Amino acid sequence: MTLPPAIADAAFVPGTVHKRDIFSETVSGRLEGVPDFPVVLRKLDALPLYSRPLAWLLARREIRGLRAVQGIEGCPTLVRVDRTGLLRSWTRGTPLHLAKPTDAAWYRDARRLLREMRRKGVTHNDIAKPQNWLMTPEGRAAVIDFQLASVHRRRGRLFRVMAREDLRHLLKQKRAYAPHLLTPSERRMLAQKALPARIWMATAKPAYNFITRRLMNWSDGEGTEDRVARDGPALRAALMAHPEVSEVALATYALPAKGVGLYAFVETSLDAATLASLAPAPRPELIQPVTALPRDDAGRVREDALHLVAANRLDELELLCRDDPELDRAIAPIVADRLNLTDRVLRS
Repeated sequence: MTLPPAIADAAFVPGTVHKRDIFSETVSGRLEGVPDFPVVLRKLDALPLYSRPLAWLLARREIRGLRAVQGIEGCPTLVRVDRTGLLRSWTRGTPLHLAKPTDAAWYRDARRLLREMRRKGVTHNDIAKPQNWLMTPEGRAAVIDFQLASVHRRRGRLFRVMAREDLRHLLKQKRAYAPHLLTPSERRMLAQKALPARIWMATAKPAYNFITRRLMNWSDGEGTEDRVARDGPALRAALMAHPEVSEVALATYALPAKGVGLYAFVETSLDAATLASLAPAPRPELIQPVTALPRDDAGRVREDALHLVAANRLDELELLCRDDPELDRAIAPIVADRLNLTDRVLRS
């Protein structure tokens, strides 16, 4: 698909940092003079020298994969590649671990997307992560992050195995969020890992986990430090031990220089200074006391909305609240007192 010059040649105007690690910085923004076409830049020009060769290797895989899937609904559009990095369209949507779809229609559309990718000879190879699946505002399926994607010239055994693993990983998401929709054949498929997957789990996966989680201090939850998993349990236990704390919700956000900050929303009558004194080390970077956390009809905390507040992604929060006036009312005072105002907004 050839983009018109107005899009392909327009200057990128950065807006928000979404992810930062030693392999790239992901920045969303817009194109100068081009309304209604949000974009995201995988920025590679300011990386440490030691990580640049591997970063560009991953980038080249992503570029090749994006070029192959152009025109497939639910896949990003590659805008251009230059020394700064690669620029692609921004896909509006909620990550699967927040959307938690229970409607069969989303899973049918996700299978449609994988079929169309397979027809193009593309396997994604990284959709075991729910963060790489999105539910769009229209309820459709979308995928992002093609850094590990493969484009196969021949549809031999390797291609078939990798395509099957993509489907099996989709079924793992279905098992996590909509197990009642699994068919008997899908359950059998989930129980049968392909040989390469079994070899990976037995050999390379432990070494990968040691290097990324122990030496580099991040997990593959988003390519950044998994602060919620690492620091969250002790923090939550310490805060919930106080009788005036009724609930704690945790989210992460990008720090201005590098790394990931932990943001704690605490349902309490205590002030922020008192909460900070209760928090164990390492303390969260931001603690916001709130009168009431937003909840759904079943009483579950609306973590999807709080993640957007923590990340200062108010445009996406507005879309989320557009058809939910009750959520809009509940989240408004939290937004008004939010603590992350500029960390994720780039300044010239």
